[in-house]
Amino acid sequence: MNKGRLYLIPVPLGPTAVAVVLPQAVLACARGLGHFVAENAKSARAFLKLLPADLPVQEIRIQELNQNTPASELPALLAPLLTGNDVGLISEAGCPAVADPGAALVALAQQEGIQVVPMVGPSSILLALMGSGLSGQCFAFHGYLPSAPGEREKRLRELERESRLGQQTQIFIETPYRNQQMLESVLKTCARDTRVCVATDLTLDSEQIATRRVAAWLRQSLPNINRRPTVFLLQA
Repeated sequence: MNKGRLYLIPVPLGPTAVAVVLPQAVLACARGLGHFVAENAKSARAFLKLLPADLPVQEIRIQELNQNTPASELPALLAPLLTGNDVGLISEAGCPAVADPGAALVALAQQEGIQVVPMVGPSSILLALMGSGLSGQCFAFHGYLPSAPGEREKRLRELERESRLGQQTQIFIETPYRNQQMLESVLKTCARDTRVCVATDLTLDSEQIATRRVAAWLRQSLPNINRRPTVFLLQA
């Protein structure tokens, strides 16, 4: 029996019409699938209702894959593919398998010789980099930094040093309710001539992307980014 294909289907980054951020080819593919692997089944069903899916949502099989999924359960997630069914992999927001637990399933699909089809859609990491004006030739994404203030500031100094040595843009995120503390830590820790970009609510009507040197940020009122999805970038 031929194996199915694993489609990597992006989803919107927030409350916006799917047709605004996803190409028609992606929407058409997602509408026709009967099997999905998702970080959260509830939000996946909400996404499918927005399309809307060709099948009734209750007839679509959705299996969960998140940070708590043990590796021993991954083969079961591939089972529909091995019996010839196409499967869609979706994240909570943006592109699956990028800063996302779906990468583990993609790795296993590659090992099993299953065709993996990445599809076009919004990535907060790349959108923030594109809009920042910082180096897009050399960059690194670091995910979440330590939450304890002392460890966080130590890591920020390390990233700033790496950026200066390699002319590299450093990209990182924070849990939304700690965004304001993160911005304050960045401005407190980094050199005054280091450029810092704050990219918030990407692709939404409330989108804000601003890049300033630390000295300029400190001369103005800071944006209110509390509980708003934000990507931080710096280049020394």
